[in-house]
Amino acid sequence: MGRAYYKFLLNLCNFFFLICGLLLIASGCYLYADGKRVLLSRLFVASSDRLNSLQQPLLHYIALGVASAGLIAVLAAVVGCWANCLHTYLFHCIYFLSVVVLLLTESVVCLAITLWPHCLGISLDESQMVRALQEHYGVPGQEQFTNAMDLAQARFGCCGMKSSLDYDTSLWRLQNFGQRNWPVPLSCCVLENAPNPLAYLDPKPVNSSVCQSLERLSYERERFTESCLPHLDDWYREHYSVFLGASLVLALVEFCVLLGIIMSCAGLASERAVLKGCKEGLPDRKRRVKVVQSSLALIENIYEPEVELRPKARHSTEAAGPSRHVSSEDFSEYYSKRQHP
Repeated sequence: MGRAYYKFLLNLCNFFFLICGLLLIASGCYLYADGKRVLLSRLFVASSDRLNSLQQPLLHYIALGVASAGLIAVLAAVVGCWANCLHTYLFHCIYFLSVVVLLLTESVVCLAITLWPHCLGISLDESQMVRALQEHYGVPGQEQFTNAMDLAQARFGCCGMKSSLDYDTSLWRLQNFGQRNWPVPLSCCVLENAPNPLAYLDPKPVNSSVCQSLERLSYERERFTESCLPHLDDWYREHYSVFLGASLVLALVEFCVLLGIIMSCAGLASERAVLKGCKEGLPDRKRRVKVVQSSLALIENIYEPEVELRPKARHSTEAAGPSRHVSSEDFSEYYSKRQHP
C-alpha cells in the first residue's frame, strides 16, 4: 500500500472527525438553549455545597464544555487535513497530540461520571435529595432550585422527592416562606394551565382548596401523589446513556484518526527513505555511465578501420601529393617490406 492509500485513509478519518466536531458544537448549542433541561440539572447537584454555589446549573457548563470540545475537534481536523497536504512531521505531531488530549479528557470524564459520580457532586441518594429539598426549596436566594423543583413536579406529575410529606419539615413550611395553610406548593396540584410550557412559573390549580386539603381522600384527585425521585433518576440515566453512547462513538473515531496518523507517518518515512536512496545513488550511476561511455569510445578508437594521419605526418606528405588515409593494409605492406628488403 502506497502513500496515496494512507493519505486517503487519513482524509477519511479527518472527515468523520470533522463531522463529530460539528455535531458536538450543535449539541452544545442545543443544550445551552434548552432552558428547562438545564434548569432540571440543578436538582442533581443540590446536595453538593461546592456545585450548588455555582451561578448556573451544571448542564449549563456541560453544554459549554461540549461546544468547546467540538470546536477543538474541528480545529484539530483542519490541522490534520493541512498536515496531510504538507507532508510534514510537525503538523502530524500537533494533530496527534490534540487528538490524544481530547481522548484522555473524554475518558477521564466518562470514568468519573460512571464510577465516581459523587466526586463530581452528582448525587441521587434519597436522603440527600430530601434534605436538599427541605433546606433549599422556597428559601430566598435559592430561586433556581425552587423553579427546578416546580418544573419537575409539573412536568413529571409528582410531589416531593420521596412524598408530599417532605414539605412538612421543610424551611418553606416551617418559616412560612409560602402560604401558612399550604401543605404543598401549587406545582404539586393538577394544573389548569398545564399545556403552557411556563406553567411551572405560574401554576394555576384546577381546584386549589381541594389540592391543599389535609385529608388524602379529598386531595388525591387534585394533587400528585407520586415520588419525583424515580422520574429524576430515569431522566438522569437517559441523558447519561446518550452522553456515554456519543462518547464511545467519538472515541472510536479518535482511535481511527490516531491509527491513520501513524500509518501516514510510516508512509511518509518510507517515501523519504526511497527518495534519499535515489539521491544517494544518482552520483554512482552518473559515474558508471561515464565509465561506460569512455570504454565505448576507446573500443571505437581501437577498432576504427581507417586512422587519419597525425597533423605532423600530414604536413610532411603535402609536398608529395594530396593527403590521404592510411589503412591497415598499408601498415601490413610497409612491415612486410621492412622484413624482406
